[in-house]
Amino acid sequence: MTEIDNTAKANSLCELFGSAPSENAIGNLSTHVDFRQIDRHVLPVTINSGTRPTCYLCCPSVAYIDYARDELRHFSEHRLLSAMLDGLLKLGYPLIRAAGLDRQVQVNNWLIATNPVPDVTLDALQAVTQAITQEHPGHVVVWRSLNDFSDRETMRTFRQAGYQMYPARQIYMFDCRDTEPKIGRDERRDRTLLDEAGFTLVTPEEFRDDDFVRAQLLYRHLYLEKYTWLNPQYTAAFMRTAHAGGILEFWGTRAADGQLAGVIAFFDRGRTMTAPIVGYDSTVPQAIGLYRMLMALAAKRARERKMLYNMSAGAASFKRNRGGIAALEYSAVYNAHLAPTTRLAACLVRAILERVGIPMLRSFEL
Repeated sequence: MTEIDNTAKANSLCELFGSAPSENAIGNLSTHVDFRQIDRHVLPVTINSGTRPTCYLCCPSVAYIDYARDELRHFSEHRLLSAMLDGLLKLGYPLIRAAGLDRQVQVNNWLIATNPVPDVTLDALQAVTQAITQEHPGHVVVWRSLNDFSDRETMRTFRQAGYQMYPARQIYMFDCRDTEPKIGRDERRDRTLLDEAGFTLVTPEEFRDDDFVRAQLLYRHLYLEKYTWLNPQYTAAFMRTAHAGGILEFWGTRAADGQLAGVIAFFDRGRTMTAPIVGYDSTVPQAIGLYRMLMALAAKRARERKMLYNMSAGAASFKRNRGGIAALEYSAVYNAHLAPTTRLAACLVRAILERVGIPMLRSFEL
């Protein structure tokens, strides 16, 4: 695909969400999408009132509390422990509400799980923050997806501008920018599967209109039915528009019957890439390795383009075995313009995340 400039990408996203309710594009999302010029960047901005929960892409209470409560299904054999933990988690709702975190203006929100943050100067960051707080005086300003592996200088700039860092999740980074990582045993086996399994590689230019309907189904099988319905419920309309607008680059594997067996979509920001949409045919035996083929495709792309592949969260051992380096991801939150009681509640949320959340996240490395 030819490179499409960032202004066109942001406009494409705004047109999609401006022409119909946001639920038509992402089934469990309610938000208003706009865009802003920051330095040389044109970035999408989402605005939420916080009056009702929505997808975690715009709603920290879902990201921090609902997700944790959903994970308690893994403790179904320990009913008493599960009930106690659920009760503790429920106490977080009034605290998040008091902190006003769901009432937010989020900058650089491409409505995907991982939004690599562009380089911004301190002056530009301060200017856009001041403008947003004047236009939306009751909202916090949020930037997601900063991490302590590749964004240390950027995080320092945000702190200088008055932002506070809220731990979000543990992610994994596969860095091919300067020195290409050694190809390990698992990645080599994944490559062999991709080359010899008998599926046809579908390039971005070869994606058909009906492929996006199939892609929605494959994504649903993995991210929603297997994991959780709290994940973004992307529709074929969103996928089709994001691909045509250059926001996402779709690749796939096609089976002998002509249908997609696997799909993966890449989002690029500078020298960083992510894969926010992945799906595969769950009726195909696991030994065939459809997921492993898609991961081999992602690693190969990162190597060939000399990019930093942000592998996002989840499947920790799988990603470590393929060269993934653990990092902590943060959301930058600005609330200096809000009432002291609101800032105090937000400070308590951040303290809990730092003292309880971070040790729990780091424990997943063990």
